[in-house]
Amino acid sequence: MFLERAKKIFKIESEAILTLCGRLNEEFIKAVNIILACEGKVIVTGIGKSGLISQKIASTFSCSGTPAFFLHPAEGIHGDIGMISKEDVVVAVSNSGETDELVKILPIIKRLGLQMIVLTGNTDSVLAKNGAVVLDVGVEKEACSLGLIPTASSAATMAMGDALAISVLERRGFQEEDFAVLHPGGALGKKLLLRVEDLMHTRDSIPMVLEDDSMKVVLIEMTSKRLGVTGVSTEEGTLQGVITDGDLRRGLERSANLLSMKAKDVMTPGPKTIEKNALAAQALQMMEQYSITSLFVTFSGDKKGVEGIIHLHDILRAGVV
Repeated sequence: MFLERAKKIFKIESEAILTLCGRLNEEFIKAVNIILACEGKVIVTGIGKSGLISQKIASTFSCSGTPAFFLHPAEGIHGDIGMISKEDVVVAVSNSGETDELVKILPIIKRLGLQMIVLTGNTDSVLAKNGAVVLDVGVEKEACSLGLIPTASSAATMAMGDALAISVLERRGFQEEDFAVLHPGGALGKKLLLRVEDLMHTRDSIPMVLEDDSMKVVLIEMTSKRLGVTGVSTEEGTLQGVITDGDLRRGLERSANLLSMKAKDVMTPGPKTIEKNALAAQALQMMEQYSITSLFVTFSGDKKGVEGIIHLHDILRAGVV
């Protein structure tokens, strides 16, 4: 019984959204152009369920590069209307189009000469008659069996808000990099913003030995720097190879006299390197590709002048996944 009812609710709400396709016309294009031309902010206002939807619409605009905020109309008529400037655009959300709190701020919106985009289920309403653009989000019926609780109408209004925001986003050429700048704390932001130089170990923290150093020196360097690896370089500082825990095991298999060997006898030549300006996500991709846990960071990637090392754990700790 409950599953069938849930399926029916999904059907009603999805049909309400699909019905909007047939209503899209020049009004929608005009609404997008008004927002694109806005030199201020997009002020989204509504109350009750429409207020919650308005907050989501404002958030979607903001996170996609269009400055926007939510104005509670009841607070607006008690002073918060002062947040609105003459360069702004208003998006008013009301299923009935007659919401008292919204109607009360109409005179102020008119006095400021702001263009208002109205999302409503009643195109004959007071709000609709005062809007520069009216987008019809009316539904045939709500998913609620009583026909009272905003359900299908909420879904339709939310979808129309998303359509507006995404249309503006695409027209402005908003890219992943732009999204990352606005979401520095998110996984995508870290993926697109964090670079190797932000995470790498530098200077005295870089494990490094010379080709002719003894394995005793190698072991001390590896254990003291605690990265499970050390680079092997020439006297001039050119990176020649790396020694990992795996190289130590293979060295022991070849000879019981590991400590009598030199670094160049045990190292793996031609280590993988990366430049400091590369994205940390690129470093992770290389590590996965070659099944390694660290990369030495060199100037211009030519294996000369090691300036750092980045370990898999550094990337994982930073949340670049």
